[in-house]
Amino acid sequence: MEPDYLATVLLSSLSSASILLIATLGLAVVYGLMGVINLAHGEFLMVGAYSALTATQIGIPYVLAIPVAVMITMLIGGVVEVLVVRRLYGRLFDTMLATWGLGMVFNQGAVLLFGTVSPGIGMPQYSIRIGEFSLAAYPLAMIAVAAGTLAFVYLLLTRTVYGMKARASIQEPEMAQAIGIDSSRINMLTFAIGTGLAGFAGAVLLPIIPATPSMGLFFAVKGFLTVVVAGPVALTGTALTAVGLGGGASVTASFMTSVIGDVFFFLATALLLWLYPLGISSKWRRKL
Repeated sequence: MEPDYLATVLLSSLSSASILLIATLGLAVVYGLMGVINLAHGEFLMVGAYSALTATQIGIPYVLAIPVAVMITMLIGGVVEVLVVRRLYGRLFDTMLATWGLGMVFNQGAVLLFGTVSPGIGMPQYSIRIGEFSLAAYPLAMIAVAAGTLAFVYLLLTRTVYGMKARASIQEPEMAQAIGIDSSRINMLTFAIGTGLAGFAGAVLLPIIPATPSMGLFFAVKGFLTVVVAGPVALTGTALTAVGLGGGASVTASFMTSVIGDVFFFLATALLLWLYPLGISSKWRRKL
């Protein structure tokens, strides 16, 4: 095998894993910290993509459209937490059913507002050459974006007052309230941050994956499986799982077909859950 081709495959696979991680981080925050299975995660990703697309269509530069999309999805997420999720804490099945129905509403709303096909914004026409092979630069940039986003979320949850309050509200809610922490407000902010991360994913991936009402379904399924396999260590476990499953599936697809790559992903997921029913991080000492 040529070294240039191998390097191309590895970089492409790391890029694919990074894209999966970007799309999954919001779900990891909501599920890992709050124990809420948000089945509308893919639709929040879609909302972020459409928000960024609409912002660019009215003349806002794409770089500035990304934070606009994040703010919009955070606002919607906060409202959803107050009106729906807050009433269902501790009722896992009811929360899944409610967010699933909410996702259907978002999906059909997007169809009515934007139709089934939307114009893309185009990927920047830059590429990196490795010998005889060429890779688009923007997907490779997602490696740095994923690392930066992961570092930001980790520092937010471990080095800020909000992060300490958030972890206290989840781990010891009664004690947190006893010392004056407003758990309701913290939970609302945490859910909004999780949906904001989904919106960020939809916006930053817009040049790669055009906005469509169903664009989030693919990431919702793989993202949920990634978080479940990761286990209780929300961030580091999710990062490792995304690299392993997403990168492995991409390598497999490079040498075979994309269908075989997906088969690898789901078979590896089933095997890991059989070996580690509580997730691969269930016995780690690190808790975040």
